Amino acid sequence: QVQLVESGGGLVQAGESLRLSCAASGRSISYYDMGWFRQAPGKEREFVAAIYSGGNRFYADSVNGRFIISRDNAKNTAYLQMNSLKPEDTAEFYCVAQSQYNRNPYYLENAWTYWGQGTQVAVSS
Repeated sequence: QVQLVESGGGLVQAGESLRLSCAASGRSISYYDMGWFRQAPGKEREFVAAIYSGGNRFYADSVNGRFIISRDNAKNTAYLQMNSLKPEDTAEFYCVAQSQYNRNPYYLENAWTYWGQGTQVAVSS
């Protein structure tokens, strides 16, 4: 089992930056793909970014060039650096993990085995 706890959310103005952290416990994330999803009010949950255990990164078109996903296996933590934030980025952000040995398409919500409780990000205009 992997437990995930997100932190770093908050209220910022458009154009500002935030860094989300996802602290994992229970198992080393070295052999896990890590990712982020988000859900805006009244909308379905959507893929944001993923980083495979080997380091390959993937981004949703809406955040590509503004967000950077990274991982620190030694700290058992994944990160999402969010730059040039827009009001449409306002959402609950969820950290996710899946084993590299049972890899499913990163952009599918049901591909991910473990989910955090979420952290709220609000961007004002």
